[in-house]
Order: sequence, then C-alpha cells, then structure tokens
Amino acid sequence: MAVVPWQRAEVPGTERANVIRKPAVVAALLKRAKRPIMVIGHEAAELELSSGTKLIDLLVEIAKKAKIPVVATAHTRKALVERGLEPDAIMLAVDIGQRLADPSWEGLDGQGQYDLVLIAGLPYYMGWVLMANLKDFAPHLKVVCLDPYYQPHATWSFPNTPPEEHEKNLKALMDSLGGR
Repeated sequence: MAVVPWQRAEVPGTERANVIRKPAVVAALLKRAKRPIMVIGHEAAELELSSGTKLIDLLVEIAKKAKIPVVATAHTRKALVERGLEPDAIMLAVDIGQRLADPSWEGLDGQGQYDLVLIAGLPYYMGWVLMANLKDFAPHLKVVCLDPYYQPHATWSFPNTPPEEHEKNLKALMDSLGGR
C-alpha cells in the first residue's frame, strides 16, 4: 500500500521515508544509535491520542526510558517539566534543525554530532521543511518522525495513523525499548 504525505499537495521528490510498520524498528534504531536526541514541538502538548493521553505524555516516557537528551521548541518546556522532564535545551525549531545539519556542531554537550534524531510535535509544514533540510544536508543523521502523520522527508515515519492506533504504536515502542 502506498503511503502519501499527510498534506497531499506536498511533493517530496524521489526519496521517501521508510514506513514504520512495527514500532520495534524505532527501538532497534535507538538501541544502535551512539548519540540520539529528541526534538519536541508545542503541538505534542495539544495533540490528544486516546483515553485523554496527549502525545507529549508518551514522548516524555520514551525519552526517559531511552535516556536521550531532549530539545524543547517554542513554549514546550513548561509542559515537559509538568511531566517530570527538564529539557536539555530550548531552541527554535529552525535553530536546532540548522545545528543538526552543521557538520562542525559538537552537540548540546560538546561531545560530537548526533546520529539519530526523533522529531514530534512540530506543525506539519515546519517538520516538512526541517526534515527536508536534514535529508539533504545531514546525510550522517537518521531522522525518525514520531507524529501520527507520514513525513516523507524523514528517514523513518509512521503512516497517517488514527489516534488510538498511534497511541498503541508508541506504547509498543516503549515496551520494545526495555532497558536500552
């Protein structure tokens, strides 16, 4: 079955994201990554999945379980702190996108470039542009979109998924992480 971008007028080019059919794929990517990072946008605090769960609730659990640094964009810090996660940095989405693509950037901690970035909660059009930039200018970086909308510029992306199914996928990802 062909997967199309969530906003169908967007044309991604010839290279498109692999579709995440099994959340264990993301867990395997995380376990193999030497320097993963997560970028969380403000829409994560607004997007309700099912049973009252917000996307940000599951992202916080994934970040904690995987023990990865988190960059909060916009005004996301407050929502993260309320859920017991202090972000490692607060940056504009465009800024973190440019830094991830910069080969001379040594990361938030000065320890070198990241090799895997998980992105969620950005407005679709912003994620589209950020991931297109990373696809073209950061070939060392695998990009995983954790939103319930297919992002063809990511390396891996979930297909367009209903809220209840997306919640199941993210919980299965947490289960697959085990103790990282």
